Amino acid sequence: MKNLLLIAYLDLKESIRAKWFLVYSVVFGGLIALFFIAGVTQSQVMGFSGLSRLLLMYIQITIVILPIFILITTVRSISGDRDSNVLEYMLSFPISLKQYYWGKMLGRFITVYLPVLFAMIVAVFYGAFQGASIPWNIFLLYTGLLFSMSVAFLGIAFFISSFVKSSEVALGIAFFIWILLLAFIDIALISLMLAERFNEGLIIFIAMINPMEIFRIAAISLFDPQLTVMGPVAFYILDSVSQTTFVLISILYPTLLGLLFAFLGFRIFKKKDLV
Repeated sequence: MKNLLLIAYLDLKESIRAKWFLVYSVVFGGLIALFFIAGVTQSQVMGFSGLSRLLLMYIQITIVILPIFILITTVRSISGDRDSNVLEYMLSFPISLKQYYWGKMLGRFITVYLPVLFAMIVAVFYGAFQGASIPWNIFLLYTGLLFSMSVAFLGIAFFISSFVKSSEVALGIAFFIWILLLAFIDIALISLMLAERFNEGLIIFIAMINPMEIFRIAAISLFDPQLTVMGPVAFYILDSVSQTTFVLISILYPTLLGLLFAFLGFRIFKKKDLV
């Protein structure tokens, strides 16, 4: 455990020194600042106002930005160490492969999750200072959703990094996965329905296995329990499960998916040539 925490600490220090971490933190912190400057909390749209509307806008933008940031900054975690011979150097110490792999993942999780969480905390405290009512239930559920999204894409990134030797190839695969999942939020699914006349149940199933889509629907359902802004697909979802059950699934499913990919990545990493 001591070596695992040490690897996590070293990865955390390395990430903080890197320029991408500064950009990553500024992006999410800047979004919150921009929303306040634009007067989002003082406006009302479709019944959403104050911090509720700010959190809704923040989470919708996070759906697009967070996955690609996690993928492009994490997918080179192991492959980059392999390219620079850092992996060979690290394993010359009395550190097991298990400690190295899971220590890197723990350190990277702290790096990618804390700035997103901190930006929301700043928004809540600043909103409270301005006299806005704080939707604590929405804040806590968003915290869980962001946790699950971070774990999901960290697991995918480490899975890719475990078997790809070249950092350039790893970045290409990561970008392709992000584009594919983003397309299957709406565009690709609508095209399939129009061109192939697929059964609507199959289309919705494809949508629901996409962690980005399930994250988006869960986020919207916190403000709009009837999912009226999503059209007919809402009736299918609401007829299948309750809102509470769906939100729990939207937190558990991406988390388990990320852990599964991380475990598969570890199996590959353990059996593959390390250098």
